[in-house]
Parts: sequence; C-alpha cells; structure tokens
Amino acid sequence: MTDFTTRPEILGTFGVVTSTHWIASAVGMSILEKGGNAFDAAVAAGFVLQIVEPHLCGPGGDMPAIIYSKKADKVEVICAQGPAPAGATIEHYTAEGLKLIPGDGLLSTVIPGAFDGWMLMLRDYGTMSVREVLEPAIYYAEHGHPVLPRVSATIKGLADFFAKEWPTSHETWLPGGTAPEPQSNFRNPVLADTWKRIIAESEARTGSREDQVEGARDAFYRGFVAESIDTYLKTAEVMDASGMRHKGVLTADDMAGWSASIEAPQTFDYHDWTVAKTPAWGQGPVLLQSLALLKGFDLAAMDPTGPDFVHHVVEAMKLAYADREVYYGDPDFGQIPTDTLLSDGYNNERRKVMGAEASMELRPGTVPGYERQRDATMAMLAEFSGKGAVYEPTMAHLTEKKGDTVHIDVIDRWGNMVSTTPSGGWLQSSPIVPGLGFALNSRAQMFWLKDGLPTSLAPGKRPRTTLTPSLALYQGRPTLAFGTPGGDQQDQWQLPFFLRYVHHGKNLQASIDAPLFHTTHFPGSFYPRTSEPGHIMVEAGFGEATIADLRRRGHQVTVADNWTVGRLTAARRDADGLLRAAATPRLMQAYAVGR
Repeated sequence: MTDFTTRPEILGTFGVVTSTHWIASAVGMSILEKGGNAFDAAVAAGFVLQIVEPHLCGPGGDMPAIIYSKKADKVEVICAQGPAPAGATIEHYTAEGLKLIPGDGLLSTVIPGAFDGWMLMLRDYGTMSVREVLEPAIYYAEHGHPVLPRVSATIKGLADFFAKEWPTSHETWLPGGTAPEPQSNFRNPVLADTWKRIIAESEARTGSREDQVEGARDAFYRGFVAESIDTYLKTAEVMDASGMRHKGVLTADDMAGWSASIEAPQTFDYHDWTVAKTPAWGQGPVLLQSLALLKGFDLAAMDPTGPDFVHHVVEAMKLAYADREVYYGDPDFGQIPTDTLLSDGYNNERRKVMGAEASMELRPGTVPGYERQRDATMAMLAEFSGKGAVYEPTMAHLTEKKGDTVHIDVIDRWGNMVSTTPSGGWLQSSPIVPGLGFALNSRAQMFWLKDGLPTSLAPGKRPRTTLTPSLALYQGRPTLAFGTPGGDQQDQWQLPFFLRYVHHGKNLQASIDAPLFHTTHFPGSFYPRTSEPGHIMVEAGFGEATIADLRRRGHQVTVADNWTVGRLTAARRDADGLLRAAATPRLMQAYAVGR
C-alpha cells in the first residue's frame, strides 16, 4: 500500500535539490541545468537563502556541510564554523558584567565562517565561477524577493528597537521607515553591491578559476569586507539581550588569519547504514549516540507514531544530550572521548538506566579520566538551573525573537552529494555593518563563561554549534542526505525521520510527513540556556491515545498544532542511479525539485 503524503516523493535521474525555501531549490536546480554539479548548486542556493530567509541565515553566519565527492570517492566535512576572536576571553566578558554571553549584539560574534566555507566548496569541488554562483543572489537582492510572513513579523516586532538602538538595521530592514508587508517585494541593494564588488575583485585575478575563487576569499577576509567590519566594530557600542551596551572584540586580524577546513566525519554503523556527522565541535554525534542506545531495542516492531516509539527515542536522546553537555567541544582544545561515547560497552551500560517512566534528571554518563570535567559541568549547570534568564527581561523582545537556520540537500547525476545547514548572521542577531548590507553572527552564545569546560570561552576555539547536517551510506554506498533547521531540535527531528525510514518502509516524503516530537529536558544551547526537565513537545497528529499514554509515563507533554514541528528535507540516490527527494510541508516554504 502506498503511503499517503502531502506531496509526492520527487523522482528523477538528472538531479534533485531540496531546501527550506522554494526559490533556493529552484536556483539550485537551475545551476544543475546549466551543467553545474551538486557543489555549484549548493553554493548558489546557499547564497540565495541568505536573501530570502534573512531571519535564519546571512553572509556573516556559519556553515557546516557533509559532502560526498564522486571524484574523491569519500565523505568529508567542510567546517565553516568560525572560532572566537583573539579578544574573546572569559576575563574580558566577565569584566563587562556578564554571567552568560548574550544571544545577540556584538560581544556574541565569532569570525564569520559561511563565506569561506562556500568558497572552499566551490574551489575544491565545484566547476563554476564566483560570478555564476553569486548572480542569482544578486538578482534577488537587487530586484527583490517576496517577503515571508515570518520575516515581516520579525522586522515589525523589532522596528522600535532598531530605530532606537540599531539604526543601521532600521535603515536596511525598514526602508523609508516602514517594515515590509508579507509577500511584498523587498530589496537589499547594499548587499547586492557587496557581492558585485566581490565578483569584480575575483575577476581581477587573471589566473585560473581557482585563483578567482581565492580572490573572492581575499576580498572578504583580507580586503574590503574585513576592513568595513573592523572599522565599524572599533567604535560601535550597541544594546544586547543583557540590557546593556557592549563593544565587540572581532578584528580584521582575526578574519585574516582564519580559513574554513576539510575534516573527516564522525560515523556510526546502524544495521545496514553508516551515518556520517560532524565531529563533536557540533552536536551531530548526539544522533549517533542515540542510535547506539536504540540499537538495543526492536524499533521495527514499534508503531512509528505510537507511545513506545516516542518514549524510547526521547529517553535515548535525553542521555545523549546529557553527554553533549559534559563532553562535547572543539577537539583542537582537548581530547573528546567520542569513541567511548559511541562504544557498545558504554551504551550497554547507559541503556540500563532507560526505564518505563520518563526521566526527570540530567544524567550524563561517566567516562574514566573525565570525572572532574563531569563534576565541574554539573556544578555549573546546577548554578543556572531553574533560574530562567540570568538578566532581568528588559530585552525580552529581543531574546524571544531567536534566529533559526536553513538546510539544503543536493544530489547530481554523477552521484555527488551535499547536505548542509547554513545559519547565523540573522537580521535579529546584530546590527547591519555599514556599507555591507549584512549582520554578524551570535554564535559565541554557545560558550560558557566558566573555566575548565570543553565549551569554555577561549580565543581561537570553535563554539559547540547546533548545526548538524547528515549523510548516510547504505551498505557502504553514499545514499542519503538529510537535515533540518531547529537549533537543539535538529538531531531530535532527524532521528525519528531516519528511524522511520530505516525500520518502517516509508518513503522519504512519508517519513517527513509523519508527526514529530522533541524534548527540552536538557539545557538549551542558546541564551538564556534554560531547560524543562521531562518536557516533550508532540504534534497533535500523534492522536489522543498516544499523547495520554506518554503523560501516563510521566512525560510533561505540550501538544503542538499539526504541521508546526520540524523543517526536514532529504534526498537519496539509489544503486541504479534513480534519485529521490522530499521536503516538509510545514510552514509551506520548503520544496524539493528534480527531474
């Protein structure tokens, strides 16, 4: 029997693109039609998403990608997560009167990573020029794009604040003093001019295509973009979510000395699949840890929308996310015990604490040699537990307008694959940099202002990002690219999607359409870092019986309206070359295209 789905699973052999906005998906497909490969298409789509979803990503943000190159025949991670600047020390931030790093403003900024990540992908894996991949974004910035209702609402909600505190943002997002209405045609001509100048400086290089890409990287990180950011931050002192005004610490020297990198993925074997994620500088291994715990249960025998399935997945995620809090961080700054956390022995013991009732405590495991780190983390978390925001909510209107992110999956006719989750640099994250048309990121809020932790703030350290694309191999063959926006929820929404796809025979679209859930049991990664022990949010589509059973087990259940949780997209390549793609109907934005 064929699954009923809100949309068809897209099928083809030439190429598929799926993303969180229909325009970006169409642009990616147009690049494939012009002869570009999956990497060219992902880059072009990524820059367009900065225009059409500016409340979710921007040029000043960050970008991890998991890719499979047919030519290299291996899966790799592109890390475009910028680290903390040289001036970002715990001593400096605490001297500013801070206990937590604010969720917005200039002190929350790390080195912008997205642009260099895209250019690295284009140089080493793509085939097109900087002009070819930037022209679609320039078109929509210059000629306009339809404003999403959520973008309009975000700008309207911040209009008075922008006018009073962030005038450069007011000028950009409320031209003429008026916020754009939903579906109106909105332009960002200053950003278009920035990209045009990037292209001009790229094409001033007379060498190869790769030389021109290097010219673009230099223009951004060692040229006029870095100089404009440096000039602005030397004097700017702006209001942030702490209720105080602060200056930033990012400099042109910080930007000049950094570049995106290529790394090996963290992987885990689950039945016939091998799932590839980022290393533990991102939260990706929590999905792998959850799989390691769930491997001990017969999930195929469970109703994929029933209470047993939800309970087991939630309890596994609680344990994995508890370990994230204690052990994850930048591996360049200390040994991360990932091999232990994914081992059979460790998870066989951890599985024993998964009971029939909902757990209410944060329960990280104990890794030999890391006891002091575990104790220090738990003591620090106890200091903040139950307090809500550390600051008086004088800036609650800002804090509540949290950013999110976007996602792109692409597979081309040659078998190249991209899964990428760009984010940061939201319109609500920090003021527009004069003359550039974009804002900086707020990723430093992931750090703690306490010494001795994997996530302690330190110059040059990558924040433990929540961005977590996925690529899975079936019987050793690169097969599936998938992901979602959602901060701490990203792996929580990807996990049930993947499990339903693996165990219950549903196609991509049906696996995405099925009702979703997540927990806020553990401390959030974003300011003000709160948690809700035992809490889960489930879509109403689970039905009254499942919801009642979850409550009987002790889960603190909030029921969300149907079609309001998760923004998944996915793409697959079969062994015979058949391509598949799907996108969530939630929010009526994401689209899969292909032929």
